[in-house]
Formats: sequence, C-alpha cells, structure tokens
Amino acid sequence: MGEKAVVERLTVPGTAGSPLGVMTQLPPLVAAINYLDLVEKSSAVEIAVLVLLVVVSVVSWALIALKGRQLSRARAQSVTFLDTFWKASRLDAIYQSARGLDSSPLSKVFCAGYEELSKLAQSKDPDAGPMSERLGGIENVERALNRASSSQISELESRVSFLGTVGATAPFVGLFGTVMGILGAFNEIAEKGNASLSTVAAPIGNALFATAAGLFAAIPAVVAYNAFVSRIRVFDVEMANFSSDFLNIVKRHFFK
Repeated sequence: MGEKAVVERLTVPGTAGSPLGVMTQLPPLVAAINYLDLVEKSSAVEIAVLVLLVVVSVVSWALIALKGRQLSRARAQSVTFLDTFWKASRLDAIYQSARGLDSSPLSKVFCAGYEELSKLAQSKDPDAGPMSERLGGIENVERALNRASSSQISELESRVSFLGTVGATAPFVGLFGTVMGILGAFNEIAEKGNASLSTVAAPIGNALFATAAGLFAAIPAVVAYNAFVSRIRVFDVEMANFSSDFLNIVKRHFFK
C-alpha cells in the first residue's frame, strides 16, 4: 500500500503506470539555463570570453564544412582521374580530361609533368642533342612533379592549422573566463560578508559556463583537424606514388 502511494505521487497525471513518469517532470539541462540572466550577471571579461568563443566556434564549423567539401571533391575527382589515366593510351587525351578535374591534386600533378614533358618534346634545336639531354631531361619533369605536389599539399593544408589552434587554445580561453568569474565571486563574498550557497552559486555557475563553452569550441575543432590531417597525408602518399609511376612511364617511352 505504501509503495503504491509513493509511485502515484511520483507519476505525472496522464502518465500513470509509465516508468517514464518521473523523468517527464525533469526539464533538459540546456533548457534549465537562463542565458539572458547568465549574460546579465557576467562580468565584462566573461562576456568577452564567451563572445570570442562563440565567434571562433562559428568560424570553425564554417571551415570544417568548406574543408570537408574540398577534400571530398578532391577524393572523388582523384578516383575519376586515376581510372582515366590507367585506361587511356595517350597522354594528350589524359591531359584533356585532367584539365576538367581541377579539384584533384593528382590531376594537377599530372598536368604539371605533362606540360614540362611537352616543352622538352617541342625543343627543335638540332644542337640540343637527344631528348634525355634537353633542358635537364627527366630531372626537369621530376622537379615539375615535386613542385606541383608541394603546391597541392599547401593548398589542401590551408586554414587547417586554424582548427588545430582552436583545439589547443579554446579550453584555456574558457578556463581563463572561469578563473576571472570565480575571482569575481570571491570579491562579491568579501563585499557582502556572506559565503552562503545562494550568494556564490550564480556567479560560480556563470564562471563554469565559460569552461563548457571552451570545450564546445575545442572538441569539434580537434576532431576535424585530426581527420583532415589524416586525409591530406593520404593524398601526399598518393601523389608521391603517382609521380613515381608517371616518371617510370616517361622514362620507358621518351627517355630511352
């Protein structure tokens, strides 16, 4: 009898008999926070920290979306280029196809090597000697491939370092806001001479919110940074392997 009465008192009207009756009375944690009150009671330093973290978080998410789209297009077009490269029998046909795949690092590397090879083939100076001796021969093609690979890696890595910086510094920025908020709470205690929970709960809670904001900005940035670096490393290896394969083909057919 007593147990039944307790259950009835805990359940919400309309949810009797449901094990979720008690939980439906509890509001979500985020909804329980009065953000307007939080801002009004925060110090200037805490507000500045929160604004900075919000701006950084928005920029990070925008960069994550842009960089993710760039790498996805680069992957899709690289697969298309490799399929074309190994199926085609003429370099000029591959070159025409590669020029339309402007998001693929591999196609850019191939175009650089092909253009350098074309310069060597178009040299009509009779005193230049065999093709292997013109303008440095195969070494020029190799340098062109290396330059293109380095340029593509730099382009893929552009702005990724911002995510690493956010991931490394945002928690400390949030911690700085928390420390300043707690110092403000202690000053308020000293002024009022009252250290009760009602006095310190609100300012300390506001201060701890800065740490949460710092983690909210840092965690996605760190995850995205590691994912992008890993994908870019794969492109680096693929460009190195493709350059070696392309040089072998060129040596067999043009530098005998």
